Amino acid sequence: SYKYDHRKEITSASFAALLANMLYQRRFFPFYVYNLVGGLDDEGRGALYGYDPVGSYQRGRFECAGVGSALIDPLLDCKVGNMNSNHPAIALSGKDAVYLVRDVFTAAAEREIGVGDGVEIKLITASGIENFRFNLRND
Repeated sequence: SYKYDHRKEITSASFAALLANMLYQRRFFPFYVYNLVGGLDDEGRGALYGYDPVGSYQRGRFECAGVGSALIDPLLDCKVGNMNSNHPAIALSGKDAVYLVRDVFTAAAEREIGVGDGVEIKLITASGIENFRFNLRND
């Protein structure tokens, strides 16, 4: 394993590259999955990586993947990326970001059955990981 070969825990960037290599090796018969890798970088800042099916990846401030991404991406672009908006960007606290993600998933779940009935969100900070679980449909 990585820990025994390198004598340290794997970093987010190293894990992102490892997953990219695994996906690329299967490029002719790809896994049909949506991958996101999140963690902290070497400076303690949030690191988020998004992938395509054959292993190309990029680091971004926010990412979305899956059946609801066509509905969720425009909302995140506007609210988090401040794209297509005439309002100044506002900094979101961790809790504000969690509730924003809950709200955009709720909106997507009302319009796309494949989104599912719940969302689990991990808030990763230097002090640890907080887990949140929200039901999207109550019917």
